[in-house]
Order: sequence, then C-alpha cells, then structure tokens
Amino acid sequence: MNSVDASGPWLDAARGAGLVDAAGAVRPNIFAEMSALAVRTGAVNLGQGFPDYAGPQEVLDAAAAAVLAGRNQYPPGRGIPELTSAIAEHHRRFYGLDVDPATQVCVTAGATEALAGIILGLVRPGDEVICFEPYYDAYAADIARAGGVQVNVPLRWRPGAVGRPAGFDLDPADLRAAFTGRTRMILVNTPHNPTGVVFADGTLALVADLAAEHDAIIVADEVYEHLTFGVPHRPAATFPGAEDRTLLIGSGGKTFSVTGWKIGWVTGPPALVDAVFGMKQWLSYVNGAPLQPAIATGLRLPDAVYTRIADDLRARRDRLCRALTEVGFDVAVPAAGYFVIADAAPLGFADGEAFCRALPERCGVVAIPVSAFCSPGRADVRSLVRFAYCKSDATLAEAVRRLGTLA
Repeated sequence: MNSVDASGPWLDAARGAGLVDAAGAVRPNIFAEMSALAVRTGAVNLGQGFPDYAGPQEVLDAAAAAVLAGRNQYPPGRGIPELTSAIAEHHRRFYGLDVDPATQVCVTAGATEALAGIILGLVRPGDEVICFEPYYDAYAADIARAGGVQVNVPLRWRPGAVGRPAGFDLDPADLRAAFTGRTRMILVNTPHNPTGVVFADGTLALVADLAAEHDAIIVADEVYEHLTFGVPHRPAATFPGAEDRTLLIGSGGKTFSVTGWKIGWVTGPPALVDAVFGMKQWLSYVNGAPLQPAIATGLRLPDAVYTRIADDLRARRDRLCRALTEVGFDVAVPAAGYFVIADAAPLGFADGEAFCRALPERCGVVAIPVSAFCSPGRADVRSLVRFAYCKSDATLAEAVRRLGTLA
C-alpha cells in the first residue's frame, strides 16, 4: 500500500525545534526520548520537569469539589470570571499591576498554548523574534511554524573558579545587536529555563528600552515567578515603557505543582490579548473547566503558602546540588525554577548528549543535555547537562544514591 503524503507545516515546527535530520527523518524530542529511556532502564527520571509530589491540599480539594459539583462543561473562552478575577487580584497583590479581568486576561491550556497563541497570532513570515539561548524548545517550534526568524542572544557559560561560582553571563552588547528594523517580538523567560537565572533589573530595563525603540512586543514567560530562592521576581511589564507592549505568561500548574492540569494565562494590553484569544479559539477553544476554579483558589491562598512552596523547592535544590558537587560536577546553583545545570567535563565527559544517553545504564539516572536547548554549534554548552530537582524526598534520595556511584 502506498503511504499518504504526511508532509506539511508541522514539519516546519519540527525543523525549527531541531527534530529533523539531514535525511529528513523526524525524531522524538529529547524529553520524550529520555523519558522512554528512563522507563526502559528503570532509571530515576530527573530529565522532565514535573513534580512527583502533591500540590497544596486546598487546590486539590477545590478541583475535586468542582468536578463533583458538575463544573465539567465548556467554560467561557477567556476563562471563568472566578479565575480571570483571581489572576487580576494576583497581579495587583504581588506586583502592583492593574489588570482588567474582562479585557486583559486570557486563560490558556498551560504556558505552551499561551506561547503558541501569541506567536502564531502576532508573528508574520519574515518577522524576527529574539530569544535568550539556551531557550525552551517550544519557542523555536512556534517561531518556525509562524514563518518567523529566530534571533538568539547567548547566555554564555562561565565555569567555576576560586571565589567565583559557575553560572551564565549576558553581554548587553549581544542584546543590543539582536534588535533590527525587522524585530517584531522578544521572548524574555525569567526566571529562566533551563539555567535558573533571574534576570537583573538592568537587563529587563534594557529590554524595555530596546523594545520601545524598535516598536517590538515583549513576551515575558514568567511561569516560575513564585519559585525563586532569595531573589525577588519583578515582571517585565513593571519597567518604564514596557506595560503597553508586554504580554505576561503565568502558570498555575508550575506554581501549585499540578503541571498536568495545563492551566496558564496571558495578561497584557487589550488589543494584544484579543489577538491571543483570536488564535486560542482555533487551538484548544477552552480548557480545564473544573480545574480553573481550583487554580483561582490557589491564587488567593495566603503568602505563607507561596513562601512554603518556594522554601520546600529550595531544600530540594540544595540537596541535589550538593550531591552533584560531591560527585565532581561543576554546578551552577540556580536562583529559581525546577532545574540545575551541571558541567560533566570535570568528570571526563566533553559531550553532554552522549553522557546523558549513557547515564541511565551507567548509574540509573536520566538528565537532559543543554545542547537540546540551543541551536547547533554552541561549543560552550557542549558538556552541560540539566537535572530536575522538583522531585519527592524518596525520588531525590534514590537519585543521589545512584549519582554517588559516578564518583
């Protein structure tokens, strides 16, 4: 039987995400590949960023109550008023931002749909979209599918030295050089995945100035906003000149450790939010009816709950970072988020991708090479790997035990 021609625009997205080889074959993304490897080998999966512990009980109880109360049919396209109002209250409470829940909020199927709605809705073929590299892989796929041109600003790896920890540096000259007359949008992911960097006020102020100068849209992916460790998060929209051109992306799934619920949101100027909703209605249309009131409950929880969530995650970070350091990795301790970047070069591994593919058989742990978050040719990240620490005490204990065998 002759096969049907399955080529189409989906290949543009796959190619943009680096999933098409020179022969035209499409491979699974690195997360699917490594998760499958974890299952096949029985390895502890520190590759994919999902918690394996429960979120706040109040949020879980609210979801169960909503299901049993029959809130299981299509919600309003922009989100139930209970949630859109809670999002507006959240922005005012934590950041002093005034957001109209009726015109400036759109609930989405997680940050993934938010990004797709924004990029597919606002980027035309030939438009340039600036990303900080390493970057979340969905950025590249969405930009390619929209026909946009991705322009990367490198966060450069800085190895640890005496008196100076490992980390990532941004050269403001690289940021300035990325803007041109064709710049349509800049994607600012802070706190940043995968590096755990929280961008400094000076960097965000420069983004605001350059975006205003080039009449560009700022898209601020801030899904880890409440998962910071002693470093305050300041939304991109709060900087002078940014509010009227910035779309903020948030995630109830990340904040409350319920990533599978896929409840996110976009807030910003009414005209830009209208554009996102105009695209969303052809994507998921609506999502998560009984989960939306549960996330609204979570957003209204006391400050102490948010503090406890971040402190608990910080303890998990410290445990894994300590173990990786003891094994011999050069570790960049993250200021936020779910992930830590470690350099395998001190252990004798120059190729992070090969190291990650061998690690499950070698010690029974799965990680992700940082090269998967970069365009080809980034030599400074070749030996870097990403581990997730958003795991239960039992999972981390077993991972630490297994990693210890590398020493």
